[in-house]
Amino acid sequence: MEHLKIASDNYVAFTFFIGTMAMMAASVFFFFEINNTPQKWRTSVLVSGLITFIAAVHYYYMRGYNLETGDSPTFFRYVDWILTVPLMCVEFYLITKKAGAKISLLWKLIAASLVMLITGYLGETIDRDSSVMWGVLSGLAYFYIVYTIWFGEVAKLSQTAGVEVTKAIKILGWFVLVGWSIYPLGYILGTPGGFFGIQIVSDIDAATKAMDIVYNIADAINKIGFGLVIYSLSRAEDKV
Repeated sequence: MEHLKIASDNYVAFTFFIGTMAMMAASVFFFFEINNTPQKWRTSVLVSGLITFIAAVHYYYMRGYNLETGDSPTFFRYVDWILTVPLMCVEFYLITKKAGAKISLLWKLIAASLVMLITGYLGETIDRDSSVMWGVLSGLAYFYIVYTIWFGEVAKLSQTAGVEVTKAIKILGWFVLVGWSIYPLGYILGTPGGFFGIQIVSDIDAATKAMDIVYNIADAINKIGFGLVIYSLSRAEDKV
């Protein structure tokens, strides 16, 4: 239909489309490679495929929503994140399980990711007047995940999990530390008052469109990158 065509200057819808195709292609790759993957890594590769598949479906829907309304699909983006981010945290448990990771680590990472996302959603959509408070709570949960990966239980387990696992966890840790940092930045730019009452930008609409583009690119890199690290780990371990 005419209103669903992507204009040549509609970079938001264009990056939604690119994100959809990139993550769907990654899903097909991961799913087809499961049977060629050593048994102990199959669940990890499967989870990688689920992450990109869930994101691809949401991105297809978000592209349509953006084209029809012109608005940022904040609600649907958080639905995507609340499904995919905990799964990304699950990967840390799966690849350290052989080194003695306990189920409690899995639930702590999932709980922290849910707190991070739920408080972020509350501050960005429902209780925008208290966005700083919700942002701080979301940030604390994010830094808890970062700490656990870099210095806490995941880091300690990685020291006895083998060279390839240690290398993979370090790379995934950089994804979380650097790649995920774009999300709190978008939160700051997209909520009233900016950062601690200081308005960062005067044109919120332009900032929202810019952050949608950055989100779309970052999501594809983070989610596909996570999966490729897991896939590379399974192949490296297979050669040992």
